[in-house]
This record gives sequence, C-alpha cells and structure tokens, in this order.
Amino acid sequence: MFTGIVETTGEVQDVREEESGRRIRVATDLSGLEHGDSIAVDGTCLTVEETGETIELFCSAETLARTTLSAVEPGDALNLERPLAADGRLDGHFVQGHVDATTELVDIEQVGEDWEFTFSLPDDIAHYVVEKGSITVDGISLTVAELDEDRFSVAVIPTTYELTTMNELAPGDGVNIEVDVIAKYVDRLLDGHR
Repeated sequence: MFTGIVETTGEVQDVREEESGRRIRVATDLSGLEHGDSIAVDGTCLTVEETGETIELFCSAETLARTTLSAVEPGDALNLERPLAADGRLDGHFVQGHVDATTELVDIEQVGEDWEFTFSLPDDIAHYVVEKGSITVDGISLTVAELDEDRFSVAVIPTTYELTTMNELAPGDGVNIEVDVIAKYVDRLLDGHR
C-alpha cells in the first residue's frame, strides 16, 4: 500500500528486453532498499530485485501491457515511493500501485504559481472519477479539480511540480492512472442493486 506522496525521482540507467518482460535499472537516492522490497515506480508496484548504487526492477508482460513502463528509456525520470509503514502517516490517499489505465496529457496551463494539467479520461474508468475526488497520476496523489465527459484536470502546486516528474510532461505524453480503490469497492458492492 502506498500514499501517492512521491519520495524522490530516479533516473533510468539501463533497459533490457527479455523473453518474459523487461528489466529496468534505476539510479536513486532512496536508502535502505533490499532485495524483495516493494516500490511504486510511476505508480506501478514493482519488486526490487537488486540493490546498490542502482536498483533493478523486473516488469512482466502484464505490467508492460498495462502501464507506460513499456516505453521508458535510459535518461527518463520515474517517480518513486516506498510502501506506507503500518504506523506511518497517510498524507495522500490509499494507492495500491495497481494501474487501472494509461492515458495522455492533453494540456498544461500555468495559473499563478500553480499548474493545471488536463488528461483524457478513458471510458472504462470514467465512472470511478469524481470532481474533488482522489486520483493517482504516475504515482502522484492528486485531486480532480474539474471533470468533463472525456477529460479531467488536476491542480498541481509548485512543490509537487518541482519534486516529481510533472515538470517533464508535455502534451501527448502517456501517464499511468489509478482510480480511488474505495470507488471500485463501492461500485462492486452496488452491482446488482441499481
């Protein structure tokens, strides 16, 4: 379980294609990572396979089919977050690291010191997204500021813009989206009662 409060970004050092998936080596300043630890990488829960000056992560075919990790290359920056400790503070919202969809950035507008990012909204997750509700974009816990039928916008404060990969996004770029898990459970519980 994660919170969507990105701890740091890491830089992709190497990508190796394999028959069963893809290995990504990432340089990071996160300390204390060990073999077998979980880590959210652009919102995708992965397992640390090797540690040292870099960490090595394996992406299965399923992960590559459902996330933007299939397109990362050396030099790309990735958002990183370690799991929430049982006695930790939940500053964002409950994030599982299970990407629901990928979508693309449509527009960026600076509003004073903040930014408004607008993304297309895939049909299959649209009913889980509500105005002022939580959404995870590339592992970042954000609040839906505006919602239309086929797009949603989030307000990004300077700290989030500076400390995550939001400052590197451009219109047309793909991102990983995870909707609020509570919305999915409510939808499931109401199934058949509508």
